[in-house]
This record gives sequence, structure tokens and C-alpha cells, in this order.
Amino acid sequence: MILQFGTSRFLQAHVDLFAWEAAQVGQDVPDIAIVQVSGDASRAGRLQAFNDPAGFPVIVRGLEQGVPVERQVQVRSVKRGLSASRDWAALCDLFVDRAAYIVSNSGDAGYDIADADRTPTDGGPPCSFCGILLNLLHRRWMAGGPGVTLLPCELVSANGATLRRALHGLAMEQGLETDFIVWLDTECLWVNTLVDRIVSAPLEPAGAAAEPNALWAVERQPTLVMPFAHPSVAIVDDLQRYERLKLHILNLGHSWLAEEWAQAGGDPAVTVLSMMQDEASAARLARLYADEVVPGFAVMGWADQARDYVAMTLDRFANPYLEHRLSDIHAHHPAKVVKRIGAFVDWVDGSDCHVPMPHLRALAARYGDRR
Repeated sequence: MILQFGTSRFLQAHVDLFAWEAAQVGQDVPDIAIVQVSGDASRAGRLQAFNDPAGFPVIVRGLEQGVPVERQVQVRSVKRGLSASRDWAALCDLFVDRAAYIVSNSGDAGYDIADADRTPTDGGPPCSFCGILLNLLHRRWMAGGPGVTLLPCELVSANGATLRRALHGLAMEQGLETDFIVWLDTECLWVNTLVDRIVSAPLEPAGAAAEPNALWAVERQPTLVMPFAHPSVAIVDDLQRYERLKLHILNLGHSWLAEEWAQAGGDPAVTVLSMMQDEASAARLARLYADEVVPGFAVMGWADQARDYVAMTLDRFANPYLEHRLSDIHAHHPAKVVKRIGAFVDWVDGSDCHVPMPHLRALAARYGDRR
């Protein structure tokens, strides 16, 4: 079974959709159970929908090579929805007995560890994603279970290795058994991945609308066996190139637009498309890419790849079929600016070639101690 932590619309239009499409062409794909970590009562309807054997719709709408496409898929790969807080005993049993793959999308602060989780909990569930996952892995080890393959989808550089370090450190802090920590490091497979798809809107009670463009880039490891194969899943040797292009072009552009949107008053009706249809906004973003972003990539030797990715990104932003609201993109904005813009400035500065980037440096400085 695939245990998926996070009820976000993104994974419904990405991993869950891929799994269903793989099953439709005859692959033996594990069932998916989705786990709500936050305990947000407003997601109760979505969790209940995950238990519906009829599945949920994913609408894929946009342009492919300039040609409009639209299709709707009824995704039935998800068999169960659970709340970590309300269904803890059932979740523990499922994890110990059936989990083979762990997928997560816990948000920009998903690897933060709650203070209450820094000591072992008795009985009830921990508070944070890392605390919950460590507790479940420890239960599996105590039961003599094999390791699992972890395929995190958070937009964190080297997310598999980062998640492993977080759980290793938490296990040490909790004083858990040395043999368990060895099992955690050696029997579980922590895989770095990168996801790339604009999922613009949720459907109620479950489902999503997304663009046609989709990628799940997975870093190759000698013993890695994926739960399914799909045209949008790529096993790659150099994940950093995919990460940098997406994070510092597509995601950077989103955060740039979100900053402009907030500075203009934050009208909740404004979308990426409406900003791209505004000539002044579109021109400012195009200049930012041409004058600051591409030159930054150029000093790293990636000028051609950056130009190509910028052109593709501008086309995706101008997709007339997506209503990608800036209010959604602006969530956790300071943390996103640090990762998407501040980290780009630091990366380029590390080349020892000075690239002015005045607008990017100013925005990065607004949310952190950056040059």
C-alpha cells in the first residue's frame, strides 16, 4: 500500500492520478490511503470523499503545443481517507501491516518539528508530520516489519535526504534504540524527488483541476523499485538541474507575482492569468527573467536551459484555462521567498561571479538577511 500524508489537491492531480492511469494500462499498482496530518475539521468532507469507491474527478485543461486540450479522469486509486488525530489506532495498524511506500506533501513548513514531539508520546498521535512518521516507523520496527520506501514530494532540496536527517535527529533526541536508528538509516529507502505541475483549483469534496504539463522526477538509487511506471515519472541521475530550474524560475515567478499582488492590495479575485494579461505586470516579469534570472543561471553554465524553461513557464502562466489565484500562492509567502529567491541569490553568489539582480536581492532582503 502507498500511505500518502497530505490531503492537498496537488497530490490528487499528480501521484494519485498517475497511479490510476498506470492501473488502467494493466499495471499492478498498490492501493493508496490518504492521511490527514493537520486535523483541520474543514477537511472532513474531503476525507470522507476519499472513502468513496466512486473516486474523485481530476480535470486536466490547458494547452499542449498551442492546442487546447481538456479531459476529465475519475481517479479511483485512493481507497481510504484517515485522520491521524481521529483514526490513530487504525492508521498504526495500517502502517505496520501494509505500508510499502510513503508519499508526502506536508507544505513549506512540513518538516518543522513540534516541541511536544521531541519526547516520545504514549498512546496518542504526535502533533507534527515528522513526529507522526517517526512514531509509525518505530512501531513498524518494533513489530519486526521491513523498511519502507519514502518518496517525499515537498519542494525542499534533496527532500528525501532532508527528511531522513530530520527523523534521524528526532529519534536521537527522543532517545530511541540504536538498532532502530540503524534500521531507519539502512533498511528504509529515502528518495529525493521533484514534482512539477500547476494544480490551480480544488474540486469539492475532492478532486482538482490541473494543467497538462506534469513531471515527477525521481533520483535514481540502486535498489529503488517504483510503485508504478508512468510517462510523467522520470528516473534521473541529476535531480539538481530539475530542482533549480523549477524552484528558481517557475516557483520564483509565482512568488514574484504574489509579492506584486500583495503590494497592490491583495484582491482575492486576481489570478496568475489576469496578471499575465496585464501588459505592465507581464512585462515586469519578463524583464525580471531576462535581466536577473537568466544571467544568474548563465554564470552557472545553464543559460540555454534557463531560457527554454522561462519560455515554457511564461506559456504555462498564460494558460487561459487555469484559475490559479494569487491568494493561494501567497500562503506561507515569507518562507517561499527565502527558498525560491533568497536561495537563488545565494547560489549565484557562490559562483564568485557577481550578478547585480537588484530586484531579486531587494525582495530577498525583505524577508531575510540577504544581500
